[in-house]
Amino acid sequence: MHAKLLARQPLQAAVAVHRCAARHARAVMTLVRSTTQPTSCSTVLKPEVSHILRTAEAICFDVDSTFCEDESIDELAAYLGVGEQVAALTAKAMGGTVEFKDALRTRLGVMQPTRAALDAFLHDHPHRVTRGIPELVALLRSRGQEVFLVSGGFRQIIHPLAEALGIPLSHVFANSILFDAEGKYAGFDESEFTCRSGGKPAAIRHIKEKYGYDSVVMVGDGATDMEARLEGAASLFVGYGGVVVRKNIAEKADWYIMDIQQLIDALQKH
Repeated sequence: MHAKLLARQPLQAAVAVHRCAARHARAVMTLVRSTTQPTSCSTVLKPEVSHILRTAEAICFDVDSTFCEDESIDELAAYLGVGEQVAALTAKAMGGTVEFKDALRTRLGVMQPTRAALDAFLHDHPHRVTRGIPELVALLRSRGQEVFLVSGGFRQIIHPLAEALGIPLSHVFANSILFDAEGKYAGFDESEFTCRSGGKPAAIRHIKEKYGYDSVVMVGDGATDMEARLEGAASLFVGYGGVVVRKNIAEKADWYIMDIQQLIDALQKH
C-alpha cells in the first residue's frame, strides 16, 4: 500500500526527499547549538535529587526531543508539506506561550493527516531513539523502576516504539488521531490527558493513583513536562537539553542534563 501511495505521487515524493535533506541539515545545526551548556540552571546533581531519582517507583519520559531525537509532529508535518508552519506552532506550544490543546488542534488542522499518509510516514521514518535510552530502560527495569511514556505526540507513532523497547502500551499516555471510514482526518481524541495544558501532571496523578506510587520522576525538554513538577504531580523534574536547549526549562529544572548517560551514571552510583 505504501509503495502504491508513493508511486502515485512522484512529485510529492521528490519534494519530500528535498525536505528531508533540509531537515537533517537543520537538525545538525540544532545539535551543534545544543552542545553548549546552559548557564543559569542546576547542572550539578544534588544529593537530594539523586536520592529521589534512585528511589522513585516510576520514571516518566517525554518522547519527542527526549526519548527520541525526533519531533514527530514536525517530522510528519514536513512529510505532508506543511513543515515550517507546524514547526512554528510546536515551538510556541513547547515554550509555554499558547494553550496546548489549541496548538494541537491548529497543527492537525493544518496537516490534515490521512490514515494512508500516516502509514506511509511510519514506514519511511523509523524512530531515531536517543543514544543511551535502550540502556537506560533496561537499567530501570533491572532496578524495579517502571517506565512510562507521557507525550503530547500521537499513539499511532509512539506505540511501535514502546513495543520495540518492551514498554507496555498501558504505560503510554499520548494523543490519538481520529479518522473517518474513508481514512480521512476526523480530529483527535479530546479525552486523552495530554491533549491539553496541564495534561501531563494529570496523567502522572492518574499513574500514582492507579499503581499506588508515592514518588514519580518526569524527564523531558519542554514546558508541558515541567508542568508535572510545578503542579506537584512529579516529585522531581529532570530537564533534558541534548536535542534542543530551552532556557526557561533549564532555569527551573531540579536537574538539567545534556546526555542520557548522566541519568545512567546517577542510577548506578552506590
